[in-house]
Amino acid sequence: MKRLDRKSDCAINYSLEAIGDPWSLLIVRDIVYYGKKTYGEFLAAKEGIATAALARRLLDLENKGIIVKQRSTVDKRKEDYTLTEKGLDLIPILLDLAEWGAEHDPETGAIASNWTALVKANKHKMASLTRQIVKAGGSVFDTSGRLHEKLR
Repeated sequence: MKRLDRKSDCAINYSLEAIGDPWSLLIVRDIVYYGKKTYGEFLAAKEGIATAALARRLLDLENKGIIVKQRSTVDKRKEDYTLTEKGLDLIPILLDLAEWGAEHDPETGAIASNWTALVKANKHKMASLTRQIVKAGGSVFDTSGRLHEKLR
């Protein structure tokens, strides 16, 4: 059973308790990079999360104020999940994790190294532009051409 009380008052502990499992960050990644919004879209991720684990992580992220759930404007039978301001604050962490993984994983599927180089060279600007795009309902890879242009 998951522990409900905090283990300590350490800031790193708080962060790990909020988003420290892989599924939470992968859900945030899917929103930021791929524009996923619905339960079904998250379920279809290549990492293969189980339905119960996905439902639990979405609820945890919602309870922690990282995502918000609202009725879909496209299909009233579905609910969309979007990042809150608190969730948008995770974008620099995602960029750091992507950069670290691309640098240290010899079998990475990370996109072209010039994208990673752009992130490295302009991390603050990349984080700011990514935040703007996601806040407006877009995602990094749906608008990657525009993002690249803005970084040059």
